[in-house]
Amino acid sequence: MIELLSSNLPLLAGFVFVLGLLFGSFFNVVIHRLPVILNREWRATASEILKEAHCEVSCPKDEMPEKYTLVTPRSACPKCGHKISAFENVPVLSWLVLRGKCRSCKTGISIRYPFVELLTAVTFAICAWVFGFSWLLLFALLFTSYLIIGSFIDYDHKILPDQLTLPLIWLGLSVFLFIEPLAIQASFAPDLESSVIGALCGYLVLWSIYWLFKIATGKEGMGHGDFKLLAAIGAFVGFKMLPLVIILSTVTGAVLGILAMVINKKGRDYTIPFGPFLAIAGWITLIWGQSLTEYYLNLLAP
Repeated sequence: MIELLSSNLPLLAGFVFVLGLLFGSFFNVVIHRLPVILNREWRATASEILKEAHCEVSCPKDEMPEKYTLVTPRSACPKCGHKISAFENVPVLSWLVLRGKCRSCKTGISIRYPFVELLTAVTFAICAWVFGFSWLLLFALLFTSYLIIGSFIDYDHKILPDQLTLPLIWLGLSVFLFIEPLAIQASFAPDLESSVIGALCGYLVLWSIYWLFKIATGKEGMGHGDFKLLAAIGAFVGFKMLPLVIILSTVTGAVLGILAMVINKKGRDYTIPFGPFLAIAGWITLIWGQSLTEYYLNLLAP
């Protein structure tokens, strides 16, 4: 099986596509549950601090079961509590068969669930097509997974948890512990030095913009999680690719941000998380960064 996958690129891409559907289904669970789990941890820590300070303050509890992890309890309809069976949890197909409704109470199921599954499958397959059967493919899939989960959490809650960004930084720096420099393909950082500088520059660029904006306006223009996410992207693609990441994220953020304000009829104070745009730009740079850079330089050439 391994020999077949390593020698047949279309088969590898198809296999990884199916794998992406399965992982996408799990990513939906992580996107929904991880913020709840982290919120409970933060509340517990806050309660301990207040208790030590002899402050009688009680934190409100959420409506989720007391034992709530990424694997337990089983997923259920939030409206009627119907436990979702294996048949109802087949990626994309179950949503289509059920016509986007709960099997029990017919409450609508968000189209975002099959969208995340398809997004994961397609991006996984593209990674397989670009990097082939290699260690780089594994790192690219992990990178993609973190970006998808982090983007949707940031979109929903405007947070990029350290539990996602910090491991991603170390993952990017660890590529060179497993892969020989000569085997590194374009768009990845070419060596450990470039990866480390990329992480440092990625963090410092947004950190500097954050403080300049805060000093000038008195407002916080972005969260600290954005610094760490760009540091992680810099660790993967290297410092030379960071300008492309920043340009792509700024352009997509401006265009989609204005579009969102128009659609939602919001004013200039409408806040949009920057993390998803960094993630889009980082992934595009990892996959096509070298090609985009060469194309741009050819346009400038006399």
